[in-house]
Amino acid sequence: MRYPIQILSIIFLFSIVRSSVFAQQKDLLTLEQIYTSNEFRQERLQPIQWIENGAAYVTVENGNELARWDSKSLEKSIFMPGSALQSNGQHIQIESFSLSDDGSKVLIFTNSSRVWRSNTKGDYYVYDLESKNLKQLGKGFQPSSLMFAKFSADNSKVAYVHKFNLYIEDFETGTVSQLTTDGTDKIINGTFDWAYEEEFGKRDGFAWSPDAEHIAFWQIDASKIGTFYMINNTDSVYSKPIPLQYPKVGDEPAGAKIGLIDMASQKTKWIPIPGGEKENYLPGMQWINEDMLLIQQMNRKQNELTIWTYKPSSEVLKKIYVETEETWVDLAYPDLSRYGWSDNSLPLVDDGKAFLRMTENDGWRHIYKVEIATGNNTLITPGEFDVASFGGLSEKEVFFIASPDNATQRYLYATDLAGKGKLRRVTPEAFEGVNTYDIAPNGQIAIHNHQSTTEPLTTRLVSLQKHETVKMLVENEAYKAKLASLKTPDIKFTTVTTSEGVTMDARVIYPVDFDESKKYPVLFHVYGEPWSTVATDTQVGLYNIMLAQKGYFIIDMDNRGTPTLKGSDWRKSIYRKVGVINAQDQGLAAKELLKLPYLDESRVAVWGWSGGGSMTLNLMFKFPEVYQTGMSVAAVSNQLIYDNIYQERYMGLPQENMEDFVRGSPITYAKNLEGNLLIVHGTGDDNVHYQGAEMLMNELIRHNKQFQMMPYPNRSHGIYEGAGTSLHLYTLLTNYLMNHTPVN
Repeated sequence: MRYPIQILSIIFLFSIVRSSVFAQQKDLLTLEQIYTSNEFRQERLQPIQWIENGAAYVTVENGNELARWDSKSLEKSIFMPGSALQSNGQHIQIESFSLSDDGSKVLIFTNSSRVWRSNTKGDYYVYDLESKNLKQLGKGFQPSSLMFAKFSADNSKVAYVHKFNLYIEDFETGTVSQLTTDGTDKIINGTFDWAYEEEFGKRDGFAWSPDAEHIAFWQIDASKIGTFYMINNTDSVYSKPIPLQYPKVGDEPAGAKIGLIDMASQKTKWIPIPGGEKENYLPGMQWINEDMLLIQQMNRKQNELTIWTYKPSSEVLKKIYVETEETWVDLAYPDLSRYGWSDNSLPLVDDGKAFLRMTENDGWRHIYKVEIATGNNTLITPGEFDVASFGGLSEKEVFFIASPDNATQRYLYATDLAGKGKLRRVTPEAFEGVNTYDIAPNGQIAIHNHQSTTEPLTTRLVSLQKHETVKMLVENEAYKAKLASLKTPDIKFTTVTTSEGVTMDARVIYPVDFDESKKYPVLFHVYGEPWSTVATDTQVGLYNIMLAQKGYFIIDMDNRGTPTLKGSDWRKSIYRKVGVINAQDQGLAAKELLKLPYLDESRVAVWGWSGGGSMTLNLMFKFPEVYQTGMSVAAVSNQLIYDNIYQERYMGLPQENMEDFVRGSPITYAKNLEGNLLIVHGTGDDNVHYQGAEMLMNELIRHNKQFQMMPYPNRSHGIYEGAGTSLHLYTLLTNYLMNHTPVN
């Protein structure tokens, strides 16, 4: 339920009388409890893989055992015993796994190492469920050096990437064949460069055809991408440069093309996609059947999407779909209901004769069915609401996540695949908050995750027809008990309308033991860019609970340009105005909220990370009369030094509209700083480079603006590497906040 800000105080007068005496008997959190102990650890379901069309699923248990669970009877059996996973007398821990198409073999990934954001390089083993034999792949290569191993459809071979080249390994003979030979750190086969991974979610860069006669793969030409150097000053008496291929905004994108390897001849043909390899992107490629590929292409400005089919047998390339926007075309939608990275594949329906595509051309984000043969499309989800994300399929229905009535929440809906059915809400009313689903291939059963500000994450196996719980998988009872032992804040959702008439959602975390007759310090937590929302009905982190215990209001608001479910105009209004309209919305909304009598407008702080760090800087520089203290973590201070795919998608090309980049960059307004500013950045941040922090510092110094700076040596964008790092960081933030925005 949502309340306007004018009556929030009245609600809390009643709740305090009821709960304040009891709350005083409860515990207070410490930073050590949050960041160094395991006492508040939450349970999470291990990754699962559906088998037998959803009749059962397989999951990891005890670290190196695979268990099979029947979806109806809930009978458990051992799919692969842990005792089978031994190599040279050592137990092999399963980090992830996949199954062959016929379910006879298990591919196990272990001993991984990090590539950019994720651990995608490691060792692979194959366990044969019939012969009980275990075999390591690529034994002749150095440890932890294989990527994306996957079975051929006939289970006779496995293909993988090693050092930017593709290889296949024969199960029977053990023969390893190299399929590409030109791979280097500049010519990348079967995987991607930093920018494609970060901005298109691309990691795994090849796919077997369904008949195992071809492998389609990406080749990225990064030979002309500039090298950015990070510096490691701590691991040697001499500093070490860390090179990173990183295309800055305005720079020509890496070249991209798709090759097709014939397994019989092991020769490669390149698919002749119009437009050349430069100035365009290839963010999606998938097999429809053994003789057809579906390829997605975008222009450099990312405001035109073209979808092609390609038939290897006839070498015919056919354009079947074009979508354009005046702003940008979204591929994988940033949204609460989609965790992790998408591979941008398009869901296939009607026995592979059509695919589903979400577009925003009618002002809302809707699902359309596109016929592959003709390109004709049918609207599947009519109505004035947004689809947050695709959920799955049953025989006649499509499932999707939406929330037509409350943009802070997410629920599962279904409608007829023919586009003629009525909208049907699947998630029961009891699960208020944010709901996500992993739906089985048969569309009849699913893993359901639920959370809200009042309910920690729970996971259950549900039958979708009536959304009945088959089995509770994660209840987090121990975590709930720990939370119950704490003083916890009240949390309410409201809306705030700015002086410009923009109405924003806000999540308000009240101080513990709130007393309306007192005045409290306020901490605004911000993000505000097109990749995330903050005012959501999800569980509140322990750090926020601790700050509320200390006596702070914590407020999250989602401005125009964030991917909330308020229509295309809301989201796309930020085009060429990143750092402008989003900062304006936040600053004006804060002014409205600070009219509440219990919020102390002389004690107002703001903080954020990444895009939120940039927002923090803009708010400190543009609204010095509102915010006295700012804590900016890993911020983009200058839009002209971020990567080309992200920045050009939302801002255009600096060659054409440089003034927009200057206008949106916090560094432009650094001379206006009046309050207390803490700048935090990891020197090993490969995403938002430490370079931006030093540029900002130079500008602040030039104008004699005093500030504090904390660099974290060799830490990445998440600033978590190294013993004690998280505790140190949040101790720093907490102390700075309490010193400059004190609690009376």
